[in-house]
Amino acid sequence: MTTIAREVEQVEVTVGVDTHGDTHTAAVIDTAGRLLGCAQFPADARGYASLLTWAMTFGMLLVAAIEGTGAYGAGIARYLRGAGVELLEIDRPDRKTRRFAGKSDPLDAEAAARAALAGVRTGIPKDRTGQVEALRNLRVARRSAVDQRADCMRRIKTLLVTAPDELRERLRRLPDRELLHACAGLRPDTIRVGEPEQAVKVALRSLARRHAALTAEIDDLDELIEPLVTAINPALLELNGVGPDVAGQLLVTAGENTDRLRSEAAFAMLCGVAPIPASSGKTHRHRLNRGGDRQANAALYRVVLSRLRWDPRTQAYMRRRTEQGLSKKDIIRCLKRLIAREIYYVLTA
Repeated sequence: MTTIAREVEQVEVTVGVDTHGDTHTAAVIDTAGRLLGCAQFPADARGYASLLTWAMTFGMLLVAAIEGTGAYGAGIARYLRGAGVELLEIDRPDRKTRRFAGKSDPLDAEAAARAALAGVRTGIPKDRTGQVEALRNLRVARRSAVDQRADCMRRIKTLLVTAPDELRERLRRLPDRELLHACAGLRPDTIRVGEPEQAVKVALRSLARRHAALTAEIDDLDELIEPLVTAINPALLELNGVGPDVAGQLLVTAGENTDRLRSEAAFAMLCGVAPIPASSGKTHRHRLNRGGDRQANAALYRVVLSRLRWDPRTQAYMRRRTEQGLSKKDIIRCLKRLIAREIYYVLTA
């Protein structure tokens, strides 16, 4: 073995990857922070292999730092994880840094590598090769169907506001279920569709039937989601107030590799229920956390509402904290933080 080959083996390097839809740009630095190389590769299986081979020519690869492992970087992250490379996910540089340092793919790749070397703005990416990733895909379709179904109902009620008087008076006071049934059963005269009354009947019938189709689609997805959630973590469904929808969201938020969550405080921060310190001088206070996964935050909120209605312990906690002078909103925030701690230990058991 030559002296040059031995030196290459002894060098420890970090690769940073700036990801895009068609290409990935990689930069390699050593442990002293010196830039050793920068190159661009196609965003496909052959490009992933070429990137890894190229990075390893500079020395022993310690870690790969990837920006956007949940989007354009998902493919390269799966490939490198399968190859046994340690991965770190890098947050996008803040605006002030970009304004002073400039913006380009090589610069972003180098910044990712330096962030990994310094241990700032880093985290362990989610493992997207297991059942939790399958659950996430199903929940994407379900959430889209739920949003579209709600939009159908809003549009039906909007159309009724300007509908002809006779039709509006007949439908406007009906409960939602009866309203949908009545709209789906309308029989407009399509020959006279140029008349507003017939046109609104066509529109109402179309929206009501779409609502019914979306409801059937949601039911079909629920039949797939519930047993999958049970298979992943049955103990989660045993918690008071946690159903398949809430459990599914929390599992997706935590990810397949729950060991990436360092502590219950880190999970609370991920869900946006950990108060943010906002102290200065003699003033000691915390402010509301508006970050984190807002869907997970909403899931915890639903658990709180369920327990406030049915759980005696939660009701007693509400009375005690009310006597201490806390408002209902503040008590709900406290409860979300406590429930996040409880759920963390179930997720990571």
